[in-house]
Amino acid sequence: MTDVSERVVRYFEDYVPGLVVDCGSFTVGEAEILDFARRYDPQPFHTDPEAAAAGPYGGIIASGWHTASLMMRQLVEHFISQESGLGAAGIDEIRWPRPVRPGDTLHVRGTVLEARLSRSKPDRGIIRSLMEATTAGGEVAMTMQGINFVRVRPPAGK
Repeated sequence: MTDVSERVVRYFEDYVPGLVVDCGSFTVGEAEILDFARRYDPQPFHTDPEAAAAGPYGGIIASGWHTASLMMRQLVEHFISQESGLGAAGIDEIRWPRPVRPGDTLHVRGTVLEARLSRSKPDRGIIRSLMEATTAGGEVAMTMQGINFVRVRPPAGK
């Protein structure tokens, strides 16, 4: 099953295994890549066009952490409901199988892999999800598996 990318209020009960949520797309510009990298990940293949051109990637590439931040924005806007999201317990796995280059447009989707009620806190559940960012050509640029705490739906009238 696939959900649309509009903002939807979801509670734990709505995050059923197999749910796929389209989280929209974003395009990464060179100035944005350089700015982020100079501030947070100052490696030459992220910050110096000349050094990057002569380096292993043949040009500037985005920091994986920049890609993760942009992807997170899409997930917060379309996958994790502000009404029920209680934060993450962590990330089990994060991968960047393909460099992100200036001008790349990445499409984000979230897929619920597992959902279970908390044993110690009955007002919430725990979901494990696969989040993916793919290029316009369908190449996977980033994946991560996250574990989030999500409120259960409040009783009617509350």
